Amino acid sequence: MSKILSMFLSMLTAFSMLFGSMICVKAPEDTGEFTPVIRFIASSDTHVETYFDIESGRIQKMLRLGYAVADADAEYNALDAVLIAGDLTDDGRKDQFNAVSVALRSVLRDETRFLGVTAKSHDGGTMSRREVHDYYTALTGNTADFHTVVNGYHFIGLSASDDDGVHYDDSQIAWLRAELQAATAEDPAKPVFVMHHEHVQNTVYGSSDFEGWGVPYFTDVLNDFPQVVDFSGHSHYPLNDPRSVWQGAFTAIGTGAVYYAEFTVDDVRTIHPDGNRQVSTCWIVEVDANNRIRLRGLDILAQKFLCEYVLENPADPANREYTPEKRAAASQAPVFPAGAALKLKRIAGTCDCTVPAAASADGMPVVLYRAYAYDADGNVAAGTWTIPKYYVTNNEKTVSLRLSGLAKGTYEIRVVAETAYGVDSEPLTAQLTVR
Repeated sequence: MSKILSMFLSMLTAFSMLFGSMICVKAPEDTGEFTPVIRFIASSDTHVETYFDIESGRIQKMLRLGYAVADADAEYNALDAVLIAGDLTDDGRKDQFNAVSVALRSVLRDETRFLGVTAKSHDGGTMSRREVHDYYTALTGNTADFHTVVNGYHFIGLSASDDDGVHYDDSQIAWLRAELQAATAEDPAKPVFVMHHEHVQNTVYGSSDFEGWGVPYFTDVLNDFPQVVDFSGHSHYPLNDPRSVWQGAFTAIGTGAVYYAEFTVDDVRTIHPDGNRQVSTCWIVEVDANNRIRLRGLDILAQKFLCEYVLENPADPANREYTPEKRAAASQAPVFPAGAALKLKRIAGTCDCTVPAAASADGMPVVLYRAYAYDADGNVAAGTWTIPKYYVTNNEKTVSLRLSGLAKGTYEIRVVAETAYGVDSEPLTAQLTVR
């Protein structure tokens, strides 16, 4: 990197430090008992557009929160690394990479390693991928693909291939296998952390063939290494959805996104509900001396934890509490409050249905509400759904849905609350007559 650019970025960093110092944070409450030997942030999809923008501010806030969590821990007060799994920028321009660097440098302490990868999609928007990787390396000192050790734990990251025509090339897949062999041979009992942008296909929420945000390149390799804990983003699907923690032959974790949230419901993809751009999340990841992993999903804007998981020594294939099958079997029907009533408000051919929020019965969030209108013959005449704000720390007291296209007649309206695994509550019901 040229001296002029270095001086320019140093000046911007100084301004950014002043800007970032105005971001007030407080460590979220830690209600658990856990003594780490390493702590890091796992995140993705920062989508920085320019210097000092909202997304840059979110990076700064995420880091400050990570340090607040560390500083509040009397047993272990370090933040050892920050992972960003691609789509660092929104268009892949040099000035956007500079802006990411400025935001990071304004907050990162010397103790903390920045471990990032670049993506095929947004990070490669204006330069060839080889140019992106060369510039990224000159800017940060990090190679596009890396294998590094932090506090005795191995971290392996893969950026999109240098070749614009290939997503991840054969040499990268061979390199990944060789690096995993070396890492696991050193200590087979330790987890090994892998990071890339896109989800491994058919693992976490967002990675299915239909949802379309997964890739098949890593599956054969990772299936041979139960020690792997794999972090990926790209989908922007919420990290506190229980489907974002997946265990099979290895462990996969969806990172959510620092910039906005997205969903799939039934046969509808890329759903962006109102307020989705006000969603910003990451994981605080900790490992203890017994290789137990604690994952705490952080709502960056609300400065609160959304969820917590403890993975018992994931390097042992016998420890798989978060397989889709076990999670689905554990899913219980949500429960509406005692005495809850369904309220209806009819306007022409539509009906607004309002219910009190249902409570989870299994510790997993309620992710969907559905409303149906049944005609006199018991057939569904209309149906709709809505996503509650489970993906942020917003405790809604009521949820509303709108049924449309109701012809004249009498209907029974039913509303149910639903878990991520399709388990429905008992319905709240009411009669509606359309004249």
